[in-house]
Amino acid sequence: MSELLPLFPLPNVVLFPNVFLPLHIFEPRYRDMVADALANDRMIGMVLLRPGWDRDYEGRPPIYSVGCSGVLTHNERLPDGRYNIVLRGMERFRIVEEDHALSYRRAVIEPLREPALDPAQRVVMLSLRAKLESMLGSRQSSAGDPRMPASMSDEDLVNALAQYLDLEPLEKQALLEKPCLRTRAEALVEVLEMKILMARTPGRSGVAH
Repeated sequence: MSELLPLFPLPNVVLFPNVFLPLHIFEPRYRDMVADALANDRMIGMVLLRPGWDRDYEGRPPIYSVGCSGVLTHNERLPDGRYNIVLRGMERFRIVEEDHALSYRRAVIEPLREPALDPAQRVVMLSLRAKLESMLGSRQSSAGDPRMPASMSDEDLVNALAQYLDLEPLEKQALLEKPCLRTRAEALVEVLEMKILMARTPGRSGVAH
C-alpha cells in the first residue's frame, strides 16, 4: 500500500474486509482518484461521511476515522471519462493524518488488524453464527443464498451480512469499528434482534442503536 491512501468518502456506503463493492465514479476528483489508483497499487480507502456532510460536500466535510481499504479488482472506463469499478475489501484502518495536496483526499493510515480467535472465542462464534442463521432463515432455506453458504468462514459471513443487509449506514459504521470478529458478530445479532422485535411490535418504528 502506498504511504498515502486515496480516500473515497460517501454518505451511505461502508466497506468490510473480503466483501465486493461495485461503484460508479462520475465526479472529476474521483475520476482522478481512480486513474491514480490504477497507475499505482490499485488501493482506495472507503470512509463514511459524518452527518451534516451535505453542507460542504464539494469541500472536505468531516468523516469517520475508521474505514476499510479496497483493491480495484475490475474497472471499466466509459467514453466520457466515468468509471465503473469493483472494490474488494482488504483491511480496516484508522486515519492518522490527512493530506490535501490533490483534488481528492488522501491520508496516512494505520492498519487495524483483528486478533485471531482463541478456543473460547471460537465456541462463542459457533453460537453467534447459529443465531444469525436462525434469524435469517433455517440452514436448509439459506443453503441457496449466496450470502450464507455453509462453507463460508465466520469472518466472511459476518462481514458480508454487515455490508449486504438493509442496515443504516451508522449501524454499519458501528459494526466496522468493532475491535474483533466476536464483538462485531455480537453487535450484528443485537441489531437484528432489535429490528425483528420492532417489526413485530405494532406502532414502533425507528433505527436500532
